[in-house]
Amino acid sequence: MVRAMSAVGERPAGVVVLTGASGHVGHRVADLLLDHVVVRVDDVEDLGRDEICGALAGATSVTVVDLGSSDYDTRAARRESATEAAASTLAIADRVRADAVVFVSSALVYGAATNNPVPLTEDAALRPDVEFVFARQLASAEELVEQWRSSRPGRTTCVLRPAVALAAGGGSRLATALVYGFGRRLAQADPPSQFLHLDDLASAIVVGVDKRLDGVFNVAPDGWVPGERVRALSGERPRLPLPERLSELVAGLRWRFARGPIPPGLLPYTHEPWVISNGRLRAAGWAPTVTNEQTYVESTDAPWWTMVSPK
Repeated sequence: MVRAMSAVGERPAGVVVLTGASGHVGHRVADLLLDHVVVRVDDVEDLGRDEICGALAGATSVTVVDLGSSDYDTRAARRESATEAAASTLAIADRVRADAVVFVSSALVYGAATNNPVPLTEDAALRPDVEFVFARQLASAEELVEQWRSSRPGRTTCVLRPAVALAAGGGSRLATALVYGFGRRLAQADPPSQFLHLDDLASAIVVGVDKRLDGVFNVAPDGWVPGERVRALSGERPRLPLPERLSELVAGLRWRFARGPIPPGLLPYTHEPWVISNGRLRAAGWAPTVTNEQTYVESTDAPWWTMVSPK
């Protein structure tokens, strides 16, 4: 649960406490925090353990990284809201007397709308879809993080809003649902999409820790994939069109009975644009290493007919 990565005889002054680190990005972040003592904490009761108390003793700086509030699969399994998870993380931050928090949210909080600018910057208003509860919970969780920051002088908070994040063999059920839904509209233009590699998300989190970033930062590859390009990459065969409302009803029923990949309320995010700019995080020293297209191809199973040679 505690891992010291400093050289022999050298103890770093800073400790990084990871919460919700059991997901796909957790081990990636831990592996990159080479110059820190890393502590994994599942809940506030863990803080009484001797090994954790020893790691925190004498630390001059403690950063708490919340990796779990935006973990859709874990939140659904535990029947716990993202807001509740964030509150638990901030309780841990208070117990360990943290002076910094890095909170992983999601670009879903911007909402998907026809009049969204392309791309969205961090100054855009948050308009999560009213029917997609998870996005609204994350927006509320961000408010809790801001309240924590402003409650005591000297605190900093870095809120990261990543695009759809996935990788080969990794990615949440929510990310899979979004990937499935992009580029599938019939007789209508598809919105542009972004696909962030989990390795790049992990490196963005580490930049937030190492540079003690303060504020909100979007996390996305450079640019985006036009809707027609997503359709081509997916290799999707044409399907019979359904009226919009009927399509939503069918998708909701399929998700409920584990027969389909689109959860209720998520459909607008596959119909309207919500791509984001990474300019602010790039200016802070972060840079993506995997393109949108590379992440999409690596993370999806291509249909058999896309493998057939034109010859």
